[in-house]
Amino acid sequence: MSYLNFNKSELVNLEYSLSVEMLSTNRAGGYTSTTIVGCNTRKYHGWMVCPIEEFGGEKHVLLSSLDETIVQHEQAFNLAIHKYPNIYEPRGHKYIIDFEFEPTPTLTYRVGGVVLKKELIVVHNEEQILLRYTLLDAHSPTLLRLKPMLAYRNIHKLSKANLYANTQFKPVANGIASKLYTGYPTLNMQTSKENEFVAIPDWYFNVEYIEEKKRGYEYMEDLFSPGYFEMPIKKGESIVFSASLKEAAQPSLLNRKFNNEMKVRPPKDSFLNCLKNTASQFVMKKGKITEIVSGYHWYGCRSRDTFLSLPGLLHDDMKTYKSALDSMSALLKNGLFPDDTESMIYNAVDTPLWYFWAIQKYLHFSGDADTVRKSYWKKMKNILDAYRNGVNDGITMHDNGLIWAEERGVPKTWMNAIVENIPVTPRYGYTVEVNALWYNAVRFALELAEQYGDSDFTGAWKNIPAIIEDSYMEIFWMPEKMHLADYVGTLGQNQRIRPNEIIATSLPYSPISDETKAQVLSAIEYDLLTPKGIRTLSPKNPVYKGIYEGSAKERDTAFHQGTVWVWLLAHYVEAKLKLEGESFISEAKRIICNFEEDMNSRGICTIPEMYNGDPPHEARGAVSQAWSVAAILYIAHLINYKTI
Repeated sequence: MSYLNFNKSELVNLEYSLSVEMLSTNRAGGYTSTTIVGCNTRKYHGWMVCPIEEFGGEKHVLLSSLDETIVQHEQAFNLAIHKYPNIYEPRGHKYIIDFEFEPTPTLTYRVGGVVLKKELIVVHNEEQILLRYTLLDAHSPTLLRLKPMLAYRNIHKLSKANLYANTQFKPVANGIASKLYTGYPTLNMQTSKENEFVAIPDWYFNVEYIEEKKRGYEYMEDLFSPGYFEMPIKKGESIVFSASLKEAAQPSLLNRKFNNEMKVRPPKDSFLNCLKNTASQFVMKKGKITEIVSGYHWYGCRSRDTFLSLPGLLHDDMKTYKSALDSMSALLKNGLFPDDTESMIYNAVDTPLWYFWAIQKYLHFSGDADTVRKSYWKKMKNILDAYRNGVNDGITMHDNGLIWAEERGVPKTWMNAIVENIPVTPRYGYTVEVNALWYNAVRFALELAEQYGDSDFTGAWKNIPAIIEDSYMEIFWMPEKMHLADYVGTLGQNQRIRPNEIIATSLPYSPISDETKAQVLSAIEYDLLTPKGIRTLSPKNPVYKGIYEGSAKERDTAFHQGTVWVWLLAHYVEAKLKLEGESFISEAKRIICNFEEDMNSRGICTIPEMYNGDPPHEARGAVSQAWSVAAILYIAHLINYKTI
């Protein structure tokens, strides 16, 4: 019996089946994603989504969907499903009798006496998808029709019927090659068996994406179909459809390629194996560059997320870990990293300090101090000097040893939501986690300097940790609240309890005592801890937002005002293990188990970006988030967790 079980009796219930999404990536930026019944509910869904170098590497939906039709006795049964205004048409989901995700996404349809199985493979490190159709049962001659629906647009946009689309195609072996617009690559659509292609070029208007409608975005687009492939299929026969940016010279070998790819699919037969499989899907390799995709479907590579995710995603793969560190290191500029690799805006004050933490973990896992010296030591010193000398706008070290970060209208920490050009949580001044990370970075650098015999660095920095220690408690501690202030600005301490102070309890070098750590953790447990993560604000606070939904403005307003974040759990568990040791392991296991139910709901085999602050803490944000998955894998590593 498969580990991933789905409610087979509810597959025909769209309320259930449209809420469960699947994702498969090629580990190079491309992916396939849709719901378990094949109805796209997001503009980010598509059978073939890939980065286009001609457009700056941004992802584009080329093949939106592939409609299958079974024909017997001149009667056609369309197995596809699309949402149009006030109607789903066709309604092929009613023929689905089974869905499996192990070893690869597989749908089984029954139409009268016909039983057809459809399997998906996204070829690793190539821009190619393979769909294999196997006729398991039939009592009459059967035809299989395959109709591609093309979008050819950026994942953040929607396509509309127009006169500029190139609706022509050229024949290739067992298929056609199509390119709707200049600048795009050619999409080769071929089958392993000879077929008849029936050219019926047509636009399909007003396809709706219901999840985009919920999010307050435009949600209707027009898709183009050049026609359909038709071929006979016999009982027991398998036919493979390929969509690829490269023409298959011998399409008759597509079945063999499908089988070979199937052999190297990672297992998804347990909770941890599901998460490990998903962890690999965030790793994107492009030549010598390794990036971590922050989340699916709309996020790219963000430097903070990369550093926070690496220890969980890649603690057992030091080669890839280092490659990702190296790729991000190359982007360092004036002591800062870009917020993401698309915008290349250098704002965040905490990200370079998370870089130190990621290197600490690399050193812990690998023990390779020589590599750290050769690859990162100079950059680490440059970061510290930049902070100390204040070379970036609004970021500087004061005489008390603490880092002050303030640039009006620009949020500089991970709480960076903006509504109508105003930060929701501005946090100007001394921020609690930034200065804990700062202390950790300086202490770690001094540790390395001693190993490397860097006396110049030691002489310049040896007195700074003591100054930070003296200032940290004086600035942040609130004795009447028995926890740390979230930030301290020109108006004094911000006394709202937020989860950021947890970072001071988990770091290898902390500016607070174990007694203070215990008090901080107790306060967080009382107000913020939930089964799905840690709230960003207490429900007692008048500006608390317990539900993350509505328009973009409504969602951004709630983004860090109560939503629950999984990534913070890694730091909570690490802090508790340091203070309580083995006695906390059983609780850490319970924390991990709280996420097993997510393996076959919303996003299969993965953990979302966040959850509602209010019970029952429903999943919200991106369907699959790197630092969420990384947090649970890191906790599992901390406690040597093997199985449920």
